[in-house]
Amino acid sequence: MIDKKLLDILACPICKSSLIYDKDRQELICKPDRLAFPIRDDIPVMLEDEARVLSLEEVDALKK
Repeated sequence: MIDKKLLDILACPICKSSLIYDKDRQELICKPDRLAFPIRDDIPVMLEDEARVLSLEEVDALKK
């Protein structure tokens, strides 16, 4: 579980926008860049080459 205070200060390393915490997938999501950064052992991995590209369906689901 990621600390709420940490979530408040973390931003996308690429565009600096706020991130969405996906608890089920253990990822931090950047909607503008369509990237999902993994969380491993409760530590966010904020590296662009470690991020997963989100599909259009996943991005659309975030808007709901």
